[in-house]
Amino acid sequence: MKKLRFLAPFLGLLVALSACKKSDSTTESTAENKAAGAPFRVALVLDKGGKDDKSFNASAFLGASRAQKELGIELRDVEVNDDTQVEPTLKNFAKKGYDLVIAIGFTQQEALKKAAEANPNTHFALVDSVVDLPNVASLMFKEHQGSYLAGALAAMKSKSGVIGFIGGMDIPLIRRFELGYREGAKHVKNNIKVIVNYVGVTGEAWNNPTKAKELAVSQMGQKADVIFHAAGASGAGLFDAVEERTKSKAGENFYAIGVDSNQNWVKPGFVLTSMLKRVDVAVFDTIKAAKEGKFKTGRQDFGLQNAGIDLAMDEHNKALVDDWMKTELDKLKTDIVHSKITVTDYYLIKR
Repeated sequence: MKKLRFLAPFLGLLVALSACKKSDSTTESTAENKAAGAPFRVALVLDKGGKDDKSFNASAFLGASRAQKELGIELRDVEVNDDTQVEPTLKNFAKKGYDLVIAIGFTQQEALKKAAEANPNTHFALVDSVVDLPNVASLMFKEHQGSYLAGALAAMKSKSGVIGFIGGMDIPLIRRFELGYREGAKHVKNNIKVIVNYVGVTGEAWNNPTKAKELAVSQMGQKADVIFHAAGASGAGLFDAVEERTKSKAGENFYAIGVDSNQNWVKPGFVLTSMLKRVDVAVFDTIKAAKEGKFKTGRQDFGLQNAGIDLAMDEHNKALVDDWMKTELDKLKTDIVHSKITVTDYYLIKR
């Protein structure tokens, strides 16, 4: 009995060593599995609008889903509705060994910065804001360029000489859309009137279609016959408003302009075009580069020059946009790309 008590500590040590060896084997096995073709894992962290917003988040999810289908990645997407949970969510994906963590929206900037600092060996990507760290890709868009084209088309289409803009949350990013839209419209018709409203000043503004509809009805009551929204999921209210107004007013036509993803299909015949912000392309290209071991950090800009920004033309709005309008838009696009037209960037205005 005494002999067994004497051997007990050594038996415990043997068990501990055995456990450590097993842990090491698991780590090696995981590495071997990765090398042998374990899936490349990507986490997509969406903002409050969610992947069904038919806009910004939907575009990001489309790009990631394309990567899942074409590149064979393993994709996990989450919608974080509580701002306090963004940082823990990002850090958790890094802790679990995800190869790339993508955050959608400027509101995740600070959370991603902290997560990237805490996990320097994990690749992160952020859409719509810049985090200057060696393991972060910051994907930025020249929204003012596309909004300029949207404003120009709105002015061409308007019969009343009054157009509208509905922003989601009143922040510099959306003011950037507004200013570009106004400048494009004024380029076509210097005396055109632009009515501007914002849904709100908090994150809830991205998901309040009822309020957006009220604003649209008010703008149409002030003779606005083309209204551009940069309001995320709230834009659904605008689409409903222009359809209902047109159907109730014989001989009058009202149109919406969608944003971020192609929303022409949402209300065919009532959506003049959509200002495309190719978040899907940026997300797909970033995943592809990371999977191929070519992940590029730092700021990356997407605009008219590389098809990161554009207007949507398809079967749904073909009858709404005349050939002469398309020709004029092509000229404006070329002039912007070749710096013959400089669209004011709201970010660069001294305030």
